[in-house]
Amino acid sequence: MSVESTTGPLTTETGAPVADNQNSETAGIGGPGLIQDQLLIEKLAHFNRERIPERIVHARGAGAYGTFTVTADVTKYTRAKFLSEVGKQTETFLRFSTVAGNLGAADAVRDPRGFALKFYTEEGNYDLVGNNTPVFFIKDAIKFPDFIHTQKRDPYTGSQEADNVWDFWGLSPESTHQVTWLFGDRGIPASYRHMDGFGSHTFQWNNEAGEVFWVKYHFKTDQGIKCLTTDEANKLAGEDPDSHQRDLRESIERGDFPSWTVGVQIMPAAEAANYRFNPFDLTKVWPKADYPVIEIGKLELNRNPQNIFAEVEQSIFSPHHFVPGIGPSPDKMLQGRLFAYGDAHRYRVGINADHLPVNRPHATEARSHGRDGALYDGRHGGQKNYEPNSFGGPAETGRALWQPLPVSGATGEAEAAQHAEDDDFVQAGNLYRLMSEDEKDRLVDNLAGFISKVSRDDIAQRAIENFRKADADYGKRLEAAVQALRG
Repeated sequence: MSVESTTGPLTTETGAPVADNQNSETAGIGGPGLIQDQLLIEKLAHFNRERIPERIVHARGAGAYGTFTVTADVTKYTRAKFLSEVGKQTETFLRFSTVAGNLGAADAVRDPRGFALKFYTEEGNYDLVGNNTPVFFIKDAIKFPDFIHTQKRDPYTGSQEADNVWDFWGLSPESTHQVTWLFGDRGIPASYRHMDGFGSHTFQWNNEAGEVFWVKYHFKTDQGIKCLTTDEANKLAGEDPDSHQRDLRESIERGDFPSWTVGVQIMPAAEAANYRFNPFDLTKVWPKADYPVIEIGKLELNRNPQNIFAEVEQSIFSPHHFVPGIGPSPDKMLQGRLFAYGDAHRYRVGINADHLPVNRPHATEARSHGRDGALYDGRHGGQKNYEPNSFGGPAETGRALWQPLPVSGATGEAEAAQHAEDDDFVQAGNLYRLMSEDEKDRLVDNLAGFISKVSRDDIAQRAIENFRKADADYGKRLEAAVQALRG
């Protein structure tokens, strides 16, 4: 990214030299200001427009550039060129974020962390938009706006309300697994460097022969997992709201480059229909005993952005940004995100957001027939803006990025097909039973502290019952803890 020269005289935005940047023009000494003062009007008008609408979710974030290096041969699973040979390197940009907080919120809070990774590949940009947890609260995108409304400020009180949060979670039992993750020891990472990342969704890989595989991505931190207790986080959030952003920037500045070991779980497509869980359900994991994590690469962050607004705020990520050999799955949350993310960027940053340096391809060139719109830079010159044309313009390849999936049945609103062990509680219970007694105590304390703030007994009891269905001991401990706090 080019940086403007700092030599020579100060100028206006159009290059005219500035004579006086300390005093605005007036009608005589002490008189009223003049509308003819180009510099004053330009500076104030630009200042009023320095912010674009913040992200509705994941507003609070930090980012860095890095390198992804392939460490294993995966060509029998995917034809993606950036994964085509061991040792191959691809430039990346990774944006971390919290989910619920606004742009000015603190970093050290109990909230999932976004883990959005852009690969600048020679076949175009590939965006992998995930979190630091392998699951999520809901499994269908139609519920996403409702869920986020419960996490944001109440329309009457202007604050996040425990009633709203627990009313929704209690009425959405599929959230039990993710809530158990969130209120456990890993719910508040000590830094962005000390947490794992996940693609979370299931994605399609396809090879040169057209064979299809379902995959899940894992990014295991090489720095080790470090987390904060509730008390530690509350103290840090008050004293240093920018703690995670600062930690990431300073670690890269001193050459202590954070890294993650990248792996995938791979499921042959034919095994999906009869797998014991719905493999496209975002509220569930694939147990590693069924599909082990296979190491495929190393991700390192080694360069800080030079301008946070230009490179972090205006960075855009969409799970619809695929490259040949990688594609979507029938995951209903993913299907909704394929539309929603791109639509958010078009509204928030603008129709030409993909032209910005942080977003445009770095290892190839975008060749489309899209033209005009706000901030269009005229890059296409006088080239024709339609296809097909006989003037030598870019044309279609005839080969899809991913393999088509067979479909059957009538259209309409429907739940996903049920698999043998598909319920909303089994994996939450399994996660609870994996914990040590101390971990269980902290989990219950964290949950009880929040549930006890609910004003209605029926909302609190419904929430507790979901955890009881996951594990009887889980529910019993939680009920006792909530009762003790509620008196």
